[in-house]
Amino acid sequence: MTSDQPPTPSRRADAERNRDKILTAARAAFAEPGAQVSMAEISRRAGVGMATLYRNFPGRRELLEALYLDEVDAVCAPAETVDGRTPGAVFTAWLHQFFAFATGKHDIATELLTHSDSEDAVFSESRTRVLAAGRPLLVAAQQAHEIRDDLTLEQICDMIIAVATIHGTPDYVEPILRAALDGLRP
Repeated sequence: MTSDQPPTPSRRADAERNRDKILTAARAAFAEPGAQVSMAEISRRAGVGMATLYRNFPGRRELLEALYLDEVDAVCAPAETVDGRTPGAVFTAWLHQFFAFATGKHDIATELLTHSDSEDAVFSESRTRVLAAGRPLLVAAQQAHEIRDDLTLEQICDMIIAVATIHGTPDYVEPILRAALDGLRP
């Protein structure tokens, strides 16, 4: 390819729809308890051919990365838009989003780890993005004296992740999460 060639056109609308259908089907499939879903099953659920699936995601790892990064985007976005409450309430609401992310991504992250390792850039860059999204919320809440100032965001996120790994129904885990969040107050 020479430098005088025009740039590659953006993805066609139908190609984008197919990619979205694949991600939606894969997200639902991996959310099922104990899911061991094949690429062929994802293709079938999405209603696309195997060639379309592999054109969008050359392998299972690329599909898992896309799902994981979508979830990272989902937890980072609310940090930019939450407003109208006290800084402590905004931070706590974001932590609830982070908790949902931590519980929802567990199966995808676990499987992704089988195709890479925890030092993979996908994980380190995602953690950096999540921390960057939450840090201003924590600082504002700490400056308002609504969240204790002897904990770092990393410590708080690790606590939320630990609670997210507890096995049990939401009725069992929710009070534990509330107790942990109550412990953040000064």
